[in-house]
Amino acid sequence: MSDPARAMLRRSIPSPRRLLPAVLFGIGSAGSTIVLLACSAWLIARADEQPPVLYLSMAIVGVRAFALGRSVFRYLERLTGHDASFRQLATIRADVFARMLPIAPDGIAATRRGDLLDRFVSDVDELQNVPLRAVQPLVSAAIVLVAAVVGIGFLAPQSAVAVLICLVAGIGVALLVQQRAVARAERTTAPLRGELQAAIVEHVQALDVLVAFDAAGAGRRRIDELGSEYAKATRTRAAATGVAAAAMSAIGGFAVAASLAAAVPLLQDGRIDGPTFAVLCLVPLAIAEIATAVPLAASALRLARASASRVAGAVPDTAPAGIPAVPESPAAPPAGDAPPMIELRGVQASWPVLANPEGGAGPAASDDGRGTALTRVDLAIAPGERLLVRGGSGAGKTTLAHVLVRFLEYAGSYRLGGVEASTLDPADVRGIVGLVEQRPWLFDEDVRQNLIFARDTASDDELLDVLERVGLREWVEERGGLDAKVGERGALVSGGQAQRLALARAMLARFPVLVLDEPTASVDPARADALLRDLTDAASRSGSSVVLISHAPVDPALVDRVVTIEDGRLPAI
Repeated sequence: MSDPARAMLRRSIPSPRRLLPAVLFGIGSAGSTIVLLACSAWLIARADEQPPVLYLSMAIVGVRAFALGRSVFRYLERLTGHDASFRQLATIRADVFARMLPIAPDGIAATRRGDLLDRFVSDVDELQNVPLRAVQPLVSAAIVLVAAVVGIGFLAPQSAVAVLICLVAGIGVALLVQQRAVARAERTTAPLRGELQAAIVEHVQALDVLVAFDAAGAGRRRIDELGSEYAKATRTRAAATGVAAAAMSAIGGFAVAASLAAAVPLLQDGRIDGPTFAVLCLVPLAIAEIATAVPLAASALRLARASASRVAGAVPDTAPAGIPAVPESPAAPPAGDAPPMIELRGVQASWPVLANPEGGAGPAASDDGRGTALTRVDLAIAPGERLLVRGGSGAGKTTLAHVLVRFLEYAGSYRLGGVEASTLDPADVRGIVGLVEQRPWLFDEDVRQNLIFARDTASDDELLDVLERVGLREWVEERGGLDAKVGERGALVSGGQAQRLALARAMLARFPVLVLDEPTASVDPARADALLRDLTDAASRSGSSVVLISHAPVDPALVDRVVTIEDGRLPAI
C-alpha cells in the first residue's frame, strides 16, 4: 500500500477522544455476552442442585443485568462509533474537496466523471469501516478475549491454555483461508464499482448520441458486464465472510471440546464443582463468537485499503506541473471595479500531463485538442475593449482562455492591471476575469438557483433585470418566472439560452473582464449573429472588457479588434 493510502487510512480513524467511548461500550457489550453465558451456565447447574433460592438470587440478578447490559452497551457502541466515524468522514470529504478546488478543472481531467464521483462518495463512505469494523471491534475484542481467557485461567488453567490454543489456531486458519479466497475480489471491488459508475454516467449523458447511431446496445452490454463482474466480486466476498463466521463457530466447538477434556480430570479430582464445570463448557462458545470480529475486521480493512488508495489518488497532494499554485505571499489584486489593462508578453502554456487513476498518464483534455500549447502570445487588451480571438480547432484558443483565468500555469509575462498574474492568488484572478465556457454548466434547478450563486444577495428584481439585459426575461416569464426548471445540465433549454444564462450569471458576479469561449458552438448558425450581438452588447453595457473566442465568422462590427491565433502563436501586431 502506498504512503498516501496509508495516510488516508490513518486519517479515517477518529481521534482517541471520540473513539474511546465506542471502544469502552464495545468492551461492555462483548464482556456482557461472555459473562451472561457464564452466569447462565452457573445458574442452571447450581439450580439443579436445589439449594435455597437465596443462594441463586445474585446469579438471577446477574443474568438479567448482563442481558440488558449487552443490548444497551451494543446500542451505545453503535451510536458513539457511528457519530465519531461520520464526523471523520465529513472531515475527509471536505479535505478532498479542498484539495480538488485549486487544481480543478484542468488538474483532474484524467479522471472520468463517474469514477471521480464514486471516489468522492462511495470510497469515502467505505472508509467509515476502518474505525467501525476494524479498529474498534479489534481493540474491544482483544481486551475482552484476554480478560475471558485469564478468567478461565483462574478457574482451570488447563482449560484456559486449551481454549487459547484453539483460538490462535482457528483465527490464523480463518485469516489464511479468507486471504486466499477473497484477496483479489476485495482488491477489485472498489475499482469495479468506480468503472460501473463511470460507465453508467457516460451512457446516460451520451444516450441521445448512442441512440442516434444505434450504439446504445453496446453501452448497455458493457454496463451489464461490469455489473456482473462487480456482483461476482461482491458475492465472493460475502461468501468468504460467511465461511469465516462458520469457521469461527466450528472453532467454538473445538474450544468447548478442548476445555472439557482439560476440565474433566479436575472435576473427577474434586478440584472444581459442577457449576464451574458448566461454565468451562459454555464460555468457550461465547469467546469464539467474540473472536469472529477478527477475520471480519481483516476483511473490512482490506476493502478500506483499496478505497483509501482510490481516495488518495483522486486528487494529487501537490498540483501537477502546469496547474498554478497559490503563492506563499500573494500580491494584492488591482484595486477598483474598472476593467484592468491586460498585457501578455511571450506567454507560453501547455496542458498538464496527469497521472491516470486507471493506469498510465496522458494530457488533460481540452476543447482545443489534447495537449495543445501556446508557444508565443503577445497581446494587450485595453480596458473596456471588445477583442475577437480567431483560430481553427486546435490552434490554442481554449488554452489562452484557461491561462487568462489561471486554470493553467504560464511562462512569460501576464500582467493584470500592472500586476504579474503569477504573483496573485488564482482565485483573485478569477474574481477579475470571468469565463463563460463553450458548454456552460447548468444545475438541475430553477433559473433563480442557476443565477443566484454568482451573487447570493441579488433580489428577484435584479435577477430579472440581468435576464432582460441578455434577452431572456420574456422567455423566462413565459415559462413561469424564476422558478422555471432548466433540467439536468440544461436539458430543457437550448444551447443559445444556456449561453445567455451563463452570461447573466457572469454579469451578476460583476467580472471586470469577460472571456466568452465559443459562445455559438451549440447554436444554430442562423441565430449565431443575433446571440453574439446580444452577448457582446450586454457585456459592454456592464462596462466589462470582452474577449470573444471563436473559430466561426463574426461580424466585425461587434468587436473593436480582431487577432488570429495559429499553432499556439499570437504575435504582436
